[in-house]
Amino acid sequence: MAIYTKTGDEGTTSLVGGQRVSKACARVRAYGDIDELISVLGIIRADIPEIDSEIRKIQEVLMTASAYVASENDVKSLPTLKDENIAVLERLIDGMTSKMPPQRAFILPAGPRSASLAHFARTVCRRAERSVVALNDTSEGVSYTARYLNRLSDYLFTLGRFRCYQENVPEDFWIIEK
Repeated sequence: MAIYTKTGDEGTTSLVGGQRVSKACARVRAYGDIDELISVLGIIRADIPEIDSEIRKIQEVLMTASAYVASENDVKSLPTLKDENIAVLERLIDGMTSKMPPQRAFILPAGPRSASLAHFARTVCRRAERSVVALNDTSEGVSYTARYLNRLSDYLFTLGRFRCYQENVPEDFWIIEK
């Protein structure tokens, strides 16, 4: 099967369910932002192999969430998005936080490459969250996706801090000088 279909040559694409829409529509932008996040997480998997399975599970949840965002109707064939996935992120955040000193100020992303990548992924995640929220879609799958992205950005922020801690690199705090 060829990767190209030529059906998008005129600037349209199909949503889940077959409806054709502009590639510039808000829904396509939202699932495109999630797709970008999934790719950035792939870089983290490559750079932090010890959390490969953890990040892969997050990518799986995001793929399902993206499918919900890519549909204007509930799709019965999609896997159910479970609150347990959000609880997993919260446990991971709590586990990392319990090992680090408290945050003293805003953080300027720096430090080891893995910390900077986690912060970069966090900003991509926040953009994806804004795109999903902008849909004003209150369906269960899209609402869940917004909540999951919100918690995932917290996880990625904490991961960035934790990578500095693990590699004994001081965090770069932003302090306003008077």
